Amino acid sequence: MDNRVPPRSAGPGPRRRDRHGRGMRGPIAPPQVPLAASRAEAFADLVQDSVERLERRWPQLADVDFLVLEVPRLDGPGQPWSDDPVPLGGTMPAKDGRRARVVVYRRPVEIRSKGRDERAALVHEVVVEQVAELLGLTPETVDPRYGED
Repeated sequence: MDNRVPPRSAGPGPRRRDRHGRGMRGPIAPPQVPLAASRAEAFADLVQDSVERLERRWPQLADVDFLVLEVPRLDGPGQPWSDDPVPLGGTMPAKDGRRARVVVYRRPVEIRSKGRDERAALVHEVVVEQVAELLGLTPETVDPRYGED
């Protein structure tokens, strides 16, 4: 029998697989599918969806910056712990040439929600509440469906 397997050439490139045929493989999912998005990116998308929904009704929100931060900042070192609940969001009014800001805190919202649908509803509630505070209105005025399950 003359069916000999030629020896593997030791080329200059990196070895793609180990000797058992395992090793570096391609990504689990292509980047355009939601599976490839990180939790932070998925959360930012939820906030953006909520903002776009509100901007249709309130065009002046185009002048507001919407931010996602991981956690709320403590006031400073040496501050005593308070018994206040952890905020889910906050607002900063416009001043000194800086645009108004609405902040949503990702980790507190994620901890208080169980699934994606519940998280999306909670994000929308937080955004509506913060926009209402910024505009000096009630949340029901900002979004008539506020509080509905």
